[in-house]
Amino acid sequence: MTWTAPKIDRRHEPYVADERAMLQGWLDLHRDTLQHKCAGLTAEQLRTPSVEPSGLTLLGLVRHMADVERWWFRHRAAGLDLPDLYDSSVDPDADLNDIADADPAEAFATLRAEIEAADQAAADLPLEHTFLCRRPDGGADEMNLRWVYVHMIEEYARHNGHADLIRERIDGVTGA
Repeated sequence: MTWTAPKIDRRHEPYVADERAMLQGWLDLHRDTLQHKCAGLTAEQLRTPSVEPSGLTLLGLVRHMADVERWWFRHRAAGLDLPDLYDSSVDPDADLNDIADADPAEAFATLRAEIEAADQAAADLPLEHTFLCRRPDGGADEMNLRWVYVHMIEEYARHNGHADLIRERIDGVTGA
C-alpha cells in the first residue's frame, strides 16, 4: 500500500476574539493549510520540485516548518536547549534540501509533534514575554512572543503560497 499525506480538517480563524485567540486562530489556520495542500499526495509527489531552477518541494516545506516551529516557540521564546531537527552543518537549508531519503510519514508526524510542543511551550507565556535573539554578528535583539506569533503567521502564509504553486504543478489542484 502506498503512503499518502493524510487529509486534515482545517480550522478557521475566529472573526471575533481577543488578541491571543486571534493570533492562535490565524496560526492554526495556516498550519492546517500547509498540511491540506499536501493531502492525498504520495511520497514521490511530495518530493516533486516546483519549477527549475528551484528545488523547493512540499516535503521540504513540511520539514522546514517543523524546524521553524521548534526554533521560534521552544528554542527562542521558551529558552529550551534543543538539538536541531535536521543536520545543517553542511547545508544550512538541509530541512528544505535533504529530502531524497526523507520519510514523508515521519516528516508529517514531526510537524504535528512540533506544533503541539510549540503550543504547549507558549501556553503559559504572556504575549509580552521577552527574550533575546542572537544575531550572526554577535549582537542580540529583544523580541516578544507576540512577534513570534506574527512572524509564524507570515512564514506559513508565504510558504503556503509556494505550496499552492507546487501543488498546482503536481496535479492541477488549486484553491484554498
